[in-house]
Amino acid sequence: MTETETVLIAKNPSAGHNFELLEKVEAGLQLQGSEVKSLRARKANLRDAFARVEKGEVFLHGMDISPYAQAGPTAPPAKRVRRLLLHRAQIARLEGKLGGGGLTLVATRLYFKGSLVKVELALARGKKRHDKRESLKKHDARREIERALRRKV
Repeated sequence: MTETETVLIAKNPSAGHNFELLEKVEAGLQLQGSEVKSLRARKANLRDAFARVEKGEVFLHGMDISPYAQAGPTAPPAKRVRRLLLHRAQIARLEGKLGGGGLTLVATRLYFKGSLVKVELALARGKKRHDKRESLKKHDARREIERALRRKV
């Protein structure tokens, strides 16, 4: 594996459906003990994961990393709050954008970048029900066009 090669661990399938993703940020993840081994086995879930800026630091809430089977009783809890590793300037910029209201930080992807675990956060605005329906219609129309083009060829 090269230094910049990325290996996907988990994706948040509902992020694009429930939110309008505006801007993406890559952050490191502070892990404990056997959590990396669980991640190598793809035992992570980002469905309800979001980040908050608290006292000048960013924390990831709602991410589930299943305990590593061979870790025994020393394994950290599956749903714990994990600290994200960002530069101070990045944190200040995110804090400024989140302060306006209406925006949140949603975890969209979890992956290995070389030997490091990274999480992709998206600055997002929640979609209304009619927006969700509209995006589903566009998605279905795009799929129908692709099917029609494949049939013709």
